[in-house]
Amino acid sequence: MSGTQNYINHVALVLDASSSMSRLRNKVIEVADQQIAYLARRSRELDQETRVTVYVFADKVECVIYDKDVLRMPSLKQLYRVGGMTALLAAALKSQRELAQTAQLYGDHSFLTFVLTDGQENASHRSPDAPTKDPRALVGAVAKMIETQQDNWTLAVLVPDQMGKREATQCGFPTDNIAIWDATSTQGLEEAGQVIQEATEKFMVGRTKGIRGSRSVFAAGGAAVSKQTIEAAGLTAADPSSFELIPVARDAGIREWVVESGHTYRTGGAYYQLSKAERIQARKQIAVLEKKTDRVYTGPQARALLGLPNEEVRVKPDHNDEFTIFVQSTSVNRKLVAQTRLLLMV
Repeated sequence: MSGTQNYINHVALVLDASSSMSRLRNKVIEVADQQIAYLARRSRELDQETRVTVYVFADKVECVIYDKDVLRMPSLKQLYRVGGMTALLAAALKSQRELAQTAQLYGDHSFLTFVLTDGQENASHRSPDAPTKDPRALVGAVAKMIETQQDNWTLAVLVPDQMGKREATQCGFPTDNIAIWDATSTQGLEEAGQVIQEATEKFMVGRTKGIRGSRSVFAAGGAAVSKQTIEAAGLTAADPSSFELIPVARDAGIREWVVESGHTYRTGGAYYQLSKAERIQARKQIAVLEKKTDRVYTGPQARALLGLPNEEVRVKPDHNDEFTIFVQSTSVNRKLVAQTRLLLMV
């Protein structure tokens, strides 16, 4: 690219407006409005232009706001009305097909869509917005669409249960672009809003590192790490002489084990291996270890790679055959777990 290119984000909310959502209607409006306010704030802070599209779907799929400047967005209060069944597949297809007609001139454009539903697909085969009336063909159409989307497209879905997750997987949604939310309460919807917000934060911070799309938008942990995402984030391996990897033979305090291993303990210089889900503060640095080579990647981009915002957030280690996550310790009493490793910056 020549010259200065704007980051332009096209964020879409595709919201279930079937009859079963009626008890949550007010909360849907509140959560959507909060997400839009958050997008406006972060767009200013990160100097990224953000344009918002909102679809609602029941028997039919309706675009109520199209590609509107996030700083000029109205409340959804007058736009979100419920009633009807769940044309989920038609909504996914129509939203992506129409957004694909958006001009992508003179800027670094990226598309992020969240589909939120409280039930299973049951109406697309008779929706006027579906390209076919054959239910199996609809599933295949969604899968093909996702498979052929460009690298600057991210399509994610929030479903109410494991059955919904199974159906989303069959439709080709990447596993880490599917989240389960508690559709039985306003609290569950509030938490779904937090999940969307954290995923959006990861997306927007990733944009500044050159990441244009994601197939792991809900993964904040080991599942988000791969050779491709490391390269896209601009991470370079640390000098091998700048660190040492020390096996942890038994449960022990971090300072105790550093000293026992013949080193001097320096606050902030030791990183423990993430072995269980835990909350990580904004100031904590992250290191990523490639298991095969023992290469270590660290720095601010490592936090962005894992989708960690500049606030305290819960992170899962996740199973990853190729990479291990280490977290900076600022405590002398941090308990190390036997059979893990300690990363010591020297």
